[in-house]
Amino acid sequence: MVHDFLIIGGGIAGISAAARLSELGSVLLLEAEDSLAHHASSRSAALYEPRYGLAPVVELSLASAEFYHRAEGILSPRGMMVVARADDAAQFEAEAEAMQFDRLTPEEAREIVPVLAEDVTLAAHADHAWDIDTDLLLQRFGREARQRGATFRTRAPVTAIVREGGFWSVTAGERHHARVIVNAAGAWVDRVAEMAGVRPIGFTPYRRSVARIPAPEGRDVSRWPMIFGTGEGWYAKPDAGALIVSPAEEHPMEPHDAWADDMVLAEGLARYEEMVTTPVTRLIASWAGLRTFAPDRVLVIGRDPAEPSFFWLAGQGGYGFQTCPAASRLAADLLGERPPEVPPALVSALAPARFG
Repeated sequence: MVHDFLIIGGGIAGISAAARLSELGSVLLLEAEDSLAHHASSRSAALYEPRYGLAPVVELSLASAEFYHRAEGILSPRGMMVVARADDAAQFEAEAEAMQFDRLTPEEAREIVPVLAEDVTLAAHADHAWDIDTDLLLQRFGREARQRGATFRTRAPVTAIVREGGFWSVTAGERHHARVIVNAAGAWVDRVAEMAGVRPIGFTPYRRSVARIPAPEGRDVSRWPMIFGTGEGWYAKPDAGALIVSPAEEHPMEPHDAWADDMVLAEGLARYEEMVTTPVTRLIASWAGLRTFAPDRVLVIGRDPAEPSFFWLAGQGGYGFQTCPAASRLAADLLGERPPEVPPALVSALAPARFG
């Protein structure tokens, strides 16, 4: 059988693309791991904050708003807060302005997050941020794809890709054939391109570590916003009755199944502790994920200029969930050769041809 579309990668990018592309033809998705969404997609902070990122990312995120606000049960209110001391006022003001946050007095900030330290005198807050139920979203896209006949194969690492007879032949245990390859392989996208004889773009995976800690003083943190330090030097977010805290580091890595660096995690927890009144006495769990960026830190969506049957859906970085509704729709529009729903300037900003 020759599939119309063969998707490599079973994270949110690949699964959402499978749902959209199954409207256009037959789809086979290959995932190397034992389960879907094993890597970055299962380790995301899972927040929809459409003003987070560079301009093309923000535009793509805003284009996803209608989907998210109409999808029952996917979003729940969270909000965001950025906090700082007086000596960091310039960066605080720049970030609060860019993210369209409302300024708070220290007293108002501590009404929301009571454990903020006394010398945290700068705070700003916004309601335009929501938790994403990632499991429900993945299930929704997966169900849509399967209902239209898409096939998902796990434990199927791709070991060879050959262009022959006008089709792609992809070896993943057995051989599969397809008219179009969709490269949604996350940290491995350049390696997939090299296997296919396509020039890699130069993506870099960056590790980000996370710890889950008990709720400070046993408080109910369920209504707390996601809290950031300036420069995204750390963040904290309620999670299942506890807090997840990250140093928000970006350390370049080779593609692999990432784990947290204990020293980096300790440094991030120390930055968090400096801003609150309650020390961290123990960890419940820790983990890490790889956030993969193109050289310009903007997603790459489009046909390869030298090999049009090879389609890039890559470089989601930390924006995979918040952009996936519009990103997968754009992929389907481009592969279905129909006018994209997003503006032409955004299509160009995301296209792989921008790398020459």
